Amino acid sequence: MKSLKKQRRIQIIALTFVALAISTAMIGYAMRDGINFFRTPSQVAESPPPPTEMFRIGGLVEEGSLVRGEGETVTFRVTDGGASVPVAYTGILPDLFGEKQGMVGQGRYVDGTFQAVEILAKHDESYMPAEVIDALKEQGVYVEPGATDAAPATN
Repeated sequence: MKSLKKQRRIQIIALTFVALAISTAMIGYAMRDGINFFRTPSQVAESPPPPTEMFRIGGLVEEGSLVRGEGETVTFRVTDGGASVPVAYTGILPDLFGEKQGMVGQGRYVDGTFQAVEILAKHDESYMPAEVIDALKEQGVYVEPGATDAAPATN
């Protein structure tokens, strides 16, 4: 009798383990397209990702690079101070999007150009995504909003 209880308990534990493994695999499979990694232009230039990989890129829109094509097509370069990557986007840009402004784009790197499917711009003077700030600080390009080069006044 005791051996039957012990055998039944082992079967239940084994079945629970199999169910847990299957559910973990199903969750991982479902989330595979929902994970987007962030890269800086320098990282993309060093080791370009495959054209099938969806990722986010962020930095500053390079001055003099913004070209509005016919319709809704826009091309520009995004930089982190160390490297710049050409970006192509078809769609309506956010109102605050402009040269020398922070941006984050989501898309794929195809044939040397980042093909964006979504572009986000900073929403006020003090906001910039943390990943972009860190990348710009690393390159020595980022200056805190409101910071001036002048020495503080003394009385």
